[in-house]
Amino acid sequence: MIRIVSVIAAVALGVTAVAAHDDVIKERQEAMKSIAGAAKGPGAALKGEAPFDLAKIHESLAVFQKQAEQLKSLWPEGSDNGETAALPAVWQKRDDFLARFDKMAADAKAALEKIKDEVSFKAEWPKVMSNCGGCHKEYRKPR
Repeated sequence: MIRIVSVIAAVALGVTAVAAHDDVIKERQEAMKSIAGAAKGPGAALKGEAPFDLAKIHESLAVFQKQAEQLKSLWPEGSDNGETAALPAVWQKRDDFLARFDKMAADAKAALEKIKDEVSFKAEWPKVMSNCGGCHKEYRKPR
């Protein structure tokens, strides 16, 4: 009887761990989608496809900063299993990977302070966006 209870408890813990990892994967995917959504308007403004709107640019940068800070906690050991586009390099080079979120947050904060008009936006926005491409090349499965 004790063995049966032990097996049931072990299975329950395993299921709980898998569910917790699925939740964290979903959380980080939502955070990444939030960043992608925040990049759309400024990206269109940079290309001249939308008008420059300083308030919207600042809102987008605030999203980048907030999500970058939160994303650091969403890569626990074992969360490489499941529906994720993260490459094994995330866990193999963990310190570098997590430091990239610090850099993105710092770049977004600096851009928030520096972007005052369209000219400064065109100079600073690409610096923030370079964080995305640089990280995706090394740490994300190709689409």
